Amino acid sequence: MAKKMEQIQQEALQRYLAFEEESRVEARAAASTERMMTRSSIINHHDNLAMERIINQSDLFPIAHLQAGLDVSKAVCRISIRSQSGQLESYGTGFLVAPNLLLTNNHVLETPEAAMYAVAEFNYEDDVRFMPLDIISFRLDPETLFITDEALDFTLVAVEENNQHAIPLIDFGYLPLLPKPGKILEGEYVTIIQHPNGGPKAITIRENEVKFISSDFVHYVSDTEPGSSGSPVFNDQWVVVALHHAGIPDPNDPTKWIANEGIRISSIIQHLSEARSSLEEEHSRELLDQLLTVVMPGSAAEPMEVGVLAEDWYVDASGYNPTFLGQGFDVPLPALGEALIDDVAQTVDGKRVLDYMHFSIAMSKSRRLAFYTAVNIDGNQLVDVKRSNDRWYFDPRIDEAYQIGPEFYQSNDIDRGHLVRRRDPNWGIDAVKANEHTFHFTNCSPQHKNFNQKAWLDLEDYLLDNARDHGMKVSVFTGPVFRDDDVRYRDAQIPDQFWKVAVMLKGDAALSATAYLQTQEDLIGGDLEFVYGQFGTYQVPVTQIEALTGLDFGELREADPMAAGQAARVQRAEDIRL
Repeated sequence: MAKKMEQIQQEALQRYLAFEEESRVEARAAASTERMMTRSSIINHHDNLAMERIINQSDLFPIAHLQAGLDVSKAVCRISIRSQSGQLESYGTGFLVAPNLLLTNNHVLETPEAAMYAVAEFNYEDDVRFMPLDIISFRLDPETLFITDEALDFTLVAVEENNQHAIPLIDFGYLPLLPKPGKILEGEYVTIIQHPNGGPKAITIRENEVKFISSDFVHYVSDTEPGSSGSPVFNDQWVVVALHHAGIPDPNDPTKWIANEGIRISSIIQHLSEARSSLEEEHSRELLDQLLTVVMPGSAAEPMEVGVLAEDWYVDASGYNPTFLGQGFDVPLPALGEALIDDVAQTVDGKRVLDYMHFSIAMSKSRRLAFYTAVNIDGNQLVDVKRSNDRWYFDPRIDEAYQIGPEFYQSNDIDRGHLVRRRDPNWGIDAVKANEHTFHFTNCSPQHKNFNQKAWLDLEDYLLDNARDHGMKVSVFTGPVFRDDDVRYRDAQIPDQFWKVAVMLKGDAALSATAYLQTQEDLIGGDLEFVYGQFGTYQVPVTQIEALTGLDFGELREADPMAAGQAARVQRAEDIRL
């Protein structure tokens, strides 16, 4: 145990020194607007001092902060590690993260056997008169659930629901784990509730500055002791941001400590999400789901509400109109190549295209995503339909097996990316119905949050704003590029390229068809973690989209200002060739 702990500390030291060297060579960037927005999204808007603490490092807190700390501390316990014969071997700290699940370090509970003989001891603390409270003990239940990982140094284990005195575990509450990164920023302060040296519960209140944050680890200056391993590390909103696991020794004096290291909760949640499918027992999966379904409100991982639309919602759906632009121009739906025809999901009455209000979609059975979407946008009649709580729908006209559903988007950084943008078909007297129609899984494609919310959005804003500002009519085709080597995740493949073809009439009444290609391949790794890379929008020939997708856009090739083989980076509106 001691040798393993020394190895963990040395690995933490090397990570810390690497970040310290980086900060000397190049000043670390201030928190980006995006990260600040993520951070602020979990702050209670009634806490008027919160942003002052984050931005100006103020030490002012509402007095209720202390009571909130007492409340969350109930879920923190001392773990007594015992041998098979019952002899006490060591101590650690743990905390409840779901009604019957406890989180601690792998080096505290390495195996199910170790957990079988360990005891979780709650209330091991002193009251305001410094008198000890009665300890309330619970046995662990590794046979029901035990998940551990040495690299991330965590163990998740089930706990018995009631102890031998019939005291319910739920009396101690639990600390929900939010999967989204960004719950703490460098320069903020953390608070740790722990059992140092196996002693009564204690807390580090201040001077616990976060120095560095990496993909899996958080480094902070704080007072901890052996026995603190497995403690929850909180931000100022008492949200758990890390699992404490090691002190970082001074390289010049091993008896002293220069910092501490914790495992990011977002990394642990990602690992648990992937481990779920390997659990054989349904009850074990149900227990884990209680942890995984606790998410930040409004995030992409938030469990979505799945609804059902009555049949009359589809009866009058006009679908895409090929003569929409007028002036005698006919812009039909793209034709599917021979290789795609057999893969089209047909409706119960044999149609290959699903018609919605002002847009249409053709679906791939094998990929369970759209081959393409086609929408008409009328800039003269746009209606600002307010977005409420999203409710998504399976389309009853095709088999659900051909539609990627809500379970795919749970607890990860994958957004439910609208192919037909929500606002585009919202015009005329049917704007409300069109808005609701865009929330079908058929119109949904998995896109990394940074792709869906940033890069692609700029082009979509440009097209819609011009339609509105100039009273234009625009027809837009959108879809993914399907490749055999697309990343496979949760029984589906995630496209890393998306295309768009915008068709409009120019001032001289000539037809213009411009094609665009966007990539998210720099954003997606095997673990779906964000990778900073170069990505952007390119204007390309329509023929290139045809070659990538197997679609045939017919005469639109003749209305394309881009010559075959050309491609141009689009960084501002002036870069677009119409």
